[in-house]
Amino acid sequence: MTNRIKICGVGSVLLGDDAVGPYAAHWIEANYEFGEGVVVEDLGTPGLDLIAYMTGMDVLILIDAVDNHEAPGTVTVYDRAAITKHRPAARMDAHSPIVTESIFVAELAGEAPEHIYLAGVTIEQTEVDAPLSDSVMNALPLLVETVLQKVTEHGGTFRKREMPLDPGIWWRNPAVGIAV
Repeated sequence: MTNRIKICGVGSVLLGDDAVGPYAAHWIEANYEFGEGVVVEDLGTPGLDLIAYMTGMDVLILIDAVDNHEAPGTVTVYDRAAITKHRPAARMDAHSPIVTESIFVAELAGEAPEHIYLAGVTIEQTEVDAPLSDSVMNALPLLVETVLQKVTEHGGTFRKREMPLDPGIWWRNPAVGIAV
């Protein structure tokens, strides 16, 4: 049986480095084709509707900016235990309370994925209408590699597209690429 895997970019495209989740999700989808059961989505800044995106999945991989006191551009993967270790008052990023609450509610409803990960990139800035910082842009190849590794670990398949699609990164120059 194929695992149902969902890769979700989370963040505000209007707040500098907070856009790394949507940016990475669009870039991954434009550059890779996935096998059966793997879906990539840009969720923007979800509320408790995040629960609906978890339902029916075996694996959920969230991509987001984090404020974890590491050097800007550091890629860190948090598993479900690390994400839910601190109740919603603790924040790794602006979405942490919603992510944590959504996991708890989905678990209570028996709808939470068995495996949940947050692939985070440590932010440098979240200025309104600023582009991704150089440190976050430079972290994108490792971030993409990390996400694809999680897909592989859980039985998902992918291949690099011969002809990448337009990533649809409407809020920034789509010609900017990542070498992965």
